[in-house]
Amino acid sequence: MTFEVLNMSLALPEMFMLAMACTILMVVAFLGKNSAKMAYILSQLTLAVTAILIYQSFGDSGVTFDGTYIKDAFSDVLKLAICIINIAVLLYSTSYLKDRDLFKGEYYVLAIFSTLGMMIMVSAAHFLTIYLGLELMSLCMYAMVAMHRDSMISTEAAMKYFILGALASGMLLYGMSIIYGVTGSLEIATIAETIQAGGLDNTVLSFGLVFLVIGIGFKLGAVPFHMWLPDVYHGAPTAVTLFIATAPKIAAFAMAIRLLVDGLGDVHQHWQGMLIMLSVLSMIVGNVIAIAQTNLKRMLAYSTISHIGFILLGILSGSQEGYAASMFYALVYSLMSLGAFGMIILMSRQGFEADNIDDYKGLSRRNPWFALMMLILMFSMAGIPPLVGFYAKLTVIKSIIDINLISVAIVAVLMSVIGAFYYLRMIKVMYFDKPIQQEELQAPTDMRVMMSVNGLTVLALGIFPGSLLAVCASVFS
Repeated sequence: MTFEVLNMSLALPEMFMLAMACTILMVVAFLGKNSAKMAYILSQLTLAVTAILIYQSFGDSGVTFDGTYIKDAFSDVLKLAICIINIAVLLYSTSYLKDRDLFKGEYYVLAIFSTLGMMIMVSAAHFLTIYLGLELMSLCMYAMVAMHRDSMISTEAAMKYFILGALASGMLLYGMSIIYGVTGSLEIATIAETIQAGGLDNTVLSFGLVFLVIGIGFKLGAVPFHMWLPDVYHGAPTAVTLFIATAPKIAAFAMAIRLLVDGLGDVHQHWQGMLIMLSVLSMIVGNVIAIAQTNLKRMLAYSTISHIGFILLGILSGSQEGYAASMFYALVYSLMSLGAFGMIILMSRQGFEADNIDDYKGLSRRNPWFALMMLILMFSMAGIPPLVGFYAKLTVIKSIIDINLISVAIVAVLMSVIGAFYYLRMIKVMYFDKPIQQEELQAPTDMRVMMSVNGLTVLALGIFPGSLLAVCASVFS
């Protein structure tokens, strides 16, 4: 196999990120405890330059590395989003880590390697490439959850995440092996061609498909494979929860599209029913249980489960409009989740985790501006117009109405109404309850600016959703 310069250039962002990740690892190894600040600067530089490389090569497409890697408009948009979101994640995380004696170079090494895994998943054109990216992303996140070694709850969360993650990876690998046995290939494009040609054993193919859907459901956090998500969100340090709740969801969405749409699109009728069950259960369980939560991180965890249900709606529609709607929802959800967990970090201080809903009582009197930012984020998550969350829900619900799944659309609308309750409760706590604490918010200027940009971006995308919708639609056109 020969590698031409052009073929290597298609994967230039990943190659640069890998080189920088190894460089940061060496810096941390040599500088030891004094490496954190340098690791942070190099990590931000890595993400920024990678984003520039991706942007500069927009429009280029091709398959390289013997059919294992694909560069297309879909991968470019998602990888750019992953880099931008992770820049904000690292910026939010720094002060939190410093206050808790967790500001260590290892956090940034793991974050960059995990980001590399996400990018590999997004550009995977081969089952083994998907698995390689998934494991690189997941193993780093298991370690990040356990970073706070003195915390029993963090250690417990990491153990649950690792054991269930290993089980899900095994299920996914087993499904891939069955499909390989049926089609004789691990390359996604070849699998699609073989299925299209017909003459395969549909029973065995469906059996392998079940295991694939289980793996995808776990990585997304869909019911009934959601059991890890609330405990990990609650138990992990908030800086790590912020990381897990944002960009990895985009990577998991990309994995679902690569496997189900690109590879197994011709057996849509076999996996549509499974996704309908996962979607409906996720919306019901996520929204109903979230109502009972008093811890904000757990509430947002169950909220995530319900949002995953909405993302699955667009995928199960089997239409280009539905795929574009799901992509739009995944990007928008990551942005909203970034702001919500960023606000928890903003409100926290040394010795105090602002992760209970009561901690936000009277926030409008203590700091009206950040109360407004949280209001925008909560309203958007609830799907209240004219914020971007409304358009995200509208587009996915429209995609299933177009294929006459009216009953599923009705469930989605009802769950949106139920879900609005716990988001509006946050607004009530911030604006109508008396403040328990009187201290001024202590946060670095860069974090305050990022929080403001985050909230205003959600507002701007709600007022002008057309541009992002058009990008998502063009990817699948």
